Amino acid sequence: MSRRITIAAGLLAIVASTADAHSASDAYLTIEAPTSVDAGKASTPTARVQWDIAVRDLDFVMKIDDDGDGRIVWKELRRHQDAIARYALAHIAFQRAGKACTTKLTKQLVDDHADGAYVALFFDVTCVGPPAPLTLDYSLFFAIDPSHRAVLVSRVGADTATALLSPQNAKVDLAIGNAVRR
Repeated sequence: MSRRITIAAGLLAIVASTADAHSASDAYLTIEAPTSVDAGKASTPTARVQWDIAVRDLDFVMKIDDDGDGRIVWKELRRHQDAIARYALAHIAFQRAGKACTTKLTKQLVDDHADGAYVALFFDVTCVGPPAPLTLDYSLFFAIDPSHRAVLVSRVGADTATALLSPQNAKVDLAIGNAVRR
């Protein structure tokens, strides 16, 4: 009987440590329209974006932990900055009126969230053509982790909208770009 209890306790400890070892895959995407003062200028982007992606998720896909010690330090993140940006930006697209918009990375930082470190990508989205809603197509990690979710916050002036991006809700229309505000 005590052998069964020992085995059961050992199995429970393994399951508990496995369950605790990986939290849900998530990201945070904040999209803002330019201020009314900037809107309408030829050099002003259609939207400014901050995209926070969990370092643990990027490591799972890209093997950022170069020395395999289980810790990802700034030197390792810095070494992989370009690859991280390329990978992430390949999994997000914006378009307006059916025409692709361009994205331009402006900076890359590290941000701390309650559940760990996140790579924070900042980029501008620029669309040409007449004012129309901006469409976001998001696919980060969906092919390898269908449970991945991204929390989307979209801001246009004082108006804020939110959405949860998932494989079932990967394409959304945003009010950004509807009209030039003055």
